[in-house]
Amino acid sequence: MEDAYLEYTDETSDDMPGHDSLCREYLRAFMHENALNPIVFPALRRFETETVAMAADMLHGDGNVVGSLTSGGTESILMAIKTYRDRARDLFPHIKSPEMVAPITIHPAFEKAAHYFDVKMIHVPLDSDFKPNMEKYRQAITPQTILLLGSAPQYCHGVVDPIEAIGKLAEERGIPFHVDACFGGFMLPWVEKLGYPVPKFDFRVPAVSSISADVHKYGYGLKVSWDDVVVPVPTLGG
Repeated sequence: MEDAYLEYTDETSDDMPGHDSLCREYLRAFMHENALNPIVFPALRRFETETVAMAADMLHGDGNVVGSLTSGGTESILMAIKTYRDRARDLFPHIKSPEMVAPITIHPAFEKAAHYFDVKMIHVPLDSDFKPNMEKYRQAITPQTILLLGSAPQYCHGVVDPIEAIGKLAEERGIPFHVDACFGGFMLPWVEKLGYPVPKFDFRVPAVSSISADVHKYGYGLKVSWDDVVVPVPTLGG
């Protein structure tokens, strides 16, 4: 994986004068405009639709995949958790203290989301390979669980969680499964195209119901735009 990472970053370096000048040009042109208003700027809706469609295709989604552009990776995660909390409130009103289960290496933004939206985070410890102990993961699921979580990869060690194994648990229990691919979403598909083995982490895993992926890391975007492939909800920005 290290060789694949080095080869990928060599080929997709941000040291590209043309790309940098283009970004600077459009920032100067629109820095004082409201980029949240597709009524004033109809092209915004087209940009979002096309970006989400391309990301969904890259992550092996079908025509049913929809999504939103958000202002940051944290907002992508917040919107995912809010969506699943609202879903649980609608479908399972008897769940008064919702929980979500995640490896201890899950991104801290999920802790923020848990606090904001009153969803209890249940952590799963790791084995020696820095992946969650799947037996303890199974034991952490309760009747209050509304969501399972995994990372591709987790940011602590760069290890991809066992997404397929977690997906099997999600299928068995009928629980949604969100994959945080904020780092790997725009890298792992291309590492795989280079011929390196990459475990399935995207919509090829049937139980995966949503994915967050950051455009700014490896999608040639600036650090003001992320892509969150998830059920559409109003974003924090508007």
